[in-house]
Amino acid sequence: MAADDGDDLYGLLVPLAGERLIVPRACVAEVVAWQPPEAMPGAPSWYAGTVPWNGRSIPVISFEGTLGQAIPEAGGRTRIVVFHCLGTRLPAGCFGVLTQGFPQLVRLNPDVVKPDPVRSFPERSPALCSLRMVNEAPLVPDLEYLEALIADETSVAA
Repeated sequence: MAADDGDDLYGLLVPLAGERLIVPRACVAEVVAWQPPEAMPGAPSWYAGTVPWNGRSIPVISFEGTLGQAIPEAGGRTRIVVFHCLGTRLPAGCFGVLTQGFPQLVRLNPDVVKPDPVRSFPERSPALCSLRMVNEAPLVPDLEYLEALIADETSVAA
């Protein structure tokens, strides 16, 4: 039996190198074309730098890098997903995450999304959990943690 429309949510599957993120559509401000970020001296490798967006300079990160994985090279499919901040620690009110392609809009409901018991993540991790969706297991990012991580890094560098 299909879930009734009141149980449906819309999310974006965000392609990374080797896996995907699943995020609520409402958290994403825009997906923009790749542009080389302005690097911040002394920043960790996961902090790509800043790019201009809507009259502000927003920080851009590599999610793979925050997990301690290799940071993929930018290519023809690279995009920047601009996320709305959940808190107030970043002056721009947004931050970007590098992707390896254009995110895909998906409709989510309890019939197609289940917890994935195979993977677990430490308490202070950029990933909250993994979900099972038909033939995929996307990661759910901890957007509050990412925002705090960026804010802490930029306040140290300032």
